[in-house]
Amino acid sequence: MNRASEQEALPAGRKWWHVSTVYQIYPRSFCDSNGDGIGDIAGITSKLGYLKSLGIDLIWLSPIYRSPMDDNGYDISDYQDIAPEFGTLADFDHLVVEARRRGIGIMLDLVVNHTSDEHPWFLESRKGPGNPFRDFYIWRRPGPDGGPPNDLMSSFGGPAWTLDPLSGEYYLHLFSRRQPDLNWENPAVRREIYKMMNWWLERGIAGFRMDVIDYIGKQVDQGLVKDGPRLHEYLQEMNRRTFGRHDILTVGECWSATPGSALLYSGRDRSELSMVFQFEHVTQQWDEIYGKWRPKAFDLVKLKSVLSKWQYALSEDGWNSLFWGNHDLPRAVSQYGDAAGYHSQSAKMLATVLHLMKGTPFIYQGEEIGMTNVPFTTIDQYRDIETLNMHRLHVEAGLSPEDFIKGANQSARDNARTPMQWNAAAHGGFTKGVPWIEVNPNYATVNAEAAMTDERSIWNHYRKLIALRKTHPVIVYGLYQSWLDQHPDAFVYSRALDRDRLVVIANFAPHKVQLTLPRELANPGTCLIWNYEPVDTLGENVDLKPYEAFAILCEMRE
Repeated sequence: MNRASEQEALPAGRKWWHVSTVYQIYPRSFCDSNGDGIGDIAGITSKLGYLKSLGIDLIWLSPIYRSPMDDNGYDISDYQDIAPEFGTLADFDHLVVEARRRGIGIMLDLVVNHTSDEHPWFLESRKGPGNPFRDFYIWRRPGPDGGPPNDLMSSFGGPAWTLDPLSGEYYLHLFSRRQPDLNWENPAVRREIYKMMNWWLERGIAGFRMDVIDYIGKQVDQGLVKDGPRLHEYLQEMNRRTFGRHDILTVGECWSATPGSALLYSGRDRSELSMVFQFEHVTQQWDEIYGKWRPKAFDLVKLKSVLSKWQYALSEDGWNSLFWGNHDLPRAVSQYGDAAGYHSQSAKMLATVLHLMKGTPFIYQGEEIGMTNVPFTTIDQYRDIETLNMHRLHVEAGLSPEDFIKGANQSARDNARTPMQWNAAAHGGFTKGVPWIEVNPNYATVNAEAAMTDERSIWNHYRKLIALRKTHPVIVYGLYQSWLDQHPDAFVYSRALDRDRLVVIANFAPHKVQLTLPRELANPGTCLIWNYEPVDTLGENVDLKPYEAFAILCEMRE
C-alpha cells in the first residue's frame, strides 16, 4: 500500500498510521466461503464491505502461510505460500487489490523467531552437523547427565529442548516442540528472512506484525531468552534491508517491553519499528504462581496506573499501540467489562476509553459487536495447543480439572478464536459446514447483522469512534493527562492540543458513582460520544450510571 503521496503532505513526525484504526482477523475463525468449517481468504474478501462500513484502515491477518497447524499457523513450513485451507496466492493477491480499492491495507503476521519442524530448512538441518542448514537452528549436545543442555522451559509447558534421534543432539523450541527456533546469529538466516520479507512487500502489503520479536536476540547458553544483546542490531538491519524503504506500519509483539525499551524499538531516530505491543496491562492481572490460569480480581487503579504510565512515557517520542484483546487474549467485555449484566454499556465504555487515548487502536474481530468469552465445560471443547498442554501439566501438579476449566473460561486463547458471529443462522453464519471449533451459543443475539441495524449498537459506537479519530486532531496528537488516579471505579483523563481539551470520563463499575472533578475540567462543551445520553456541560460534581462513559470537547480557558 503506497502511502508516499499522503505522507509528503503530513508535518514532520506525523504518520498516516497515527490516524488509522487496525482490525485484526484470525482467518481460521472469520468467514468460511466453501463450507469446510475453516475460515479462508475468500471469506475475508467477501466481508470487505462490512469492514469498509466500520471505517477501519488496515487489516492485520494472523498467519496464512503454509503450515501443519500445530499452533494454528504460527508454525510456518513455507513462508512464500498460502495454507491450502485458507486458499491460494492468487486469492491473497485478489484480497490485497480489493482491500486497496476500498482504502484498506493488509498487514501480515511475520513469525521469524521459529519455523515449523516441517520447513525445508529444518528438514535439512536435521541431517547432521555437516549440512549447510545445520546452523539455521539452535542445536546443542546433551548435558552431562544425557538430558537437555540447560533448564530453559517452553512457553507451552515442558522443556524447551527436544532430542533429535537422527543426530543425537537437542534442538531449541521456546514454544511447541514442532516450532524449532531459528538461529539469528547466522547471517544466512537473516538474509533468507529479509529476502522473504521483500517478496511480500513487493506484493503490496501495508505492514508486518512481528510475532515474539523480542526473542530473536536470544543467548541460550546464558539462559537469556528475551532482549538479547544483538536484538536491536538485528531490527535495525532488518529495517535497512526491507521495510525501511517502504511507508508501512510495523508492530513488534514484545511481552518483555518496558517504557524504556519501547523507545528503543519505536523512537523516531532508531530506525527500527513503528510501535510495539506491550502487555503490562494484561499481566498485572495474572497470578504469581498459576499465571493467567488463575487470574487476580480486576483492579482498576492498577490498570489506570499501567495505561497512564505508557501514555506518559511515549508522549514525545515513540508511539503506543492501543488494544484490549487479540487472538491470544480473552474477550475484552468479559475481561474488563460486564458481559452478563451490562453487556452493551460496558463494551461501549471500554471502546471509548481505549480509542480516545494517544496511539493507534487495534480492534480484534468480534470486539466491535461485543463478542464474549465462551462457556466451555470440558477440555475436549478446546483446540489450542497451549491450553491442552497446560491442562495436563496443571492437573498433574494438583489443580482440579474443574478449577482449570474455570480459569480457561476466563483466560484461554480459544475464547478469542471461536467463530465470528455474523447472524442468527446456524453457526452464527460463519460456515455452512461443521466449524473447526464451536461457535459461542450467544450468536443468536450477539451478531453483526443485528448490530448493524441498531443505531445504538456496540458496532455503531465503534464506527463513531473510528470516525472521530479522523476528524479531531486532539484525539490523535493531544497531550494526555490522567485525573483521580486513586479512584477505585472511575477512569478520568484529558487530551489537550492547541485550545482544544477532550475530557474522557468512564465508570468501570456495575453501580452508580459520584465524582468530584478538579475545577479546571468543569466546562461547557460538545459531547462527542456517549453510551447513555450526551453530557454537554461538566460541573464539578458528576453522577455516573453503571459503566457510563462519555467524552466532551471543550475550549481551554486562558
